[in-house]
Amino acid sequence: MLMCVILQKIPIDCRAVDEFLKGGLAIESVTLVYGEAETGKTTLAMQCAVKCAELGYKTLYIDADQTFSAQRLYQVISAKPDEILEMVILVRPKDFREQASVVDQLSDYVGKNFKLVVFDTVTSLYRLRIAESPSRTFEFNRELNRQLAVLAQAARTQKIAILLTSQVHSVPNGTPISIEPVATRVVKFWADTVVAMKQTERQQVIQTTVEKNLAKLPPAVFNLRIAEHGIHDDLARR
Repeated sequence: MLMCVILQKIPIDCRAVDEFLKGGLAIESVTLVYGEAETGKTTLAMQCAVKCAELGYKTLYIDADQTFSAQRLYQVISAKPDEILEMVILVRPKDFREQASVVDQLSDYVGKNFKLVVFDTVTSLYRLRIAESPSRTFEFNRELNRQLAVLAQAARTQKIAILLTSQVHSVPNGTPISIEPVATRVVKFWADTVVAMKQTERQQVIQTTVEKNLAKLPPAVFNLRIAEHGIHDDLARR
């Protein structure tokens, strides 16, 4: 049986990043992880859910992209797969309105044995809604801001960690073009910790930058490697 311990941090299971963050994702805080496709955002989120379960606590996993893979989660689990899987509760909102409903009813989903809420991705349904009705962009942006405010409040009142992933878009900013999360100002405003993930020239090696952190330390850059059993420190010579 999985044993509960008093949690202050949920490890990401990447040694260098965990050390920099003084143990991982902080309880009562919001962490944003953003990057292009195939940069390991979802794998990292699943890894956090697995570590949370190993410590005896449940995760509410909100799969707004409809891409959650039980097979991939199973690959990340190192032991007691059946017990771990029972600790990850999956919710799949179909549109931006359903996403709002899940956020507003979060307390109904999250009981005392929950310590992590993953929102993968928090901007995908928002982006689709804007594409359908671009004239209502301001309205949808305001609603996304409201949802993130509710999540940030829930992190503190329910003593849980919130992990958001976000899609990105290109922003002209000199040369080369920079990559920023969708709804940049909104999602970065509510995040206590911000992590950017970017592909490198080396296959399966991701440049991971902690841009913002609770300790207010300068940004730090780490190389992580995506492998069959998860995403971890890249130990190869650069």
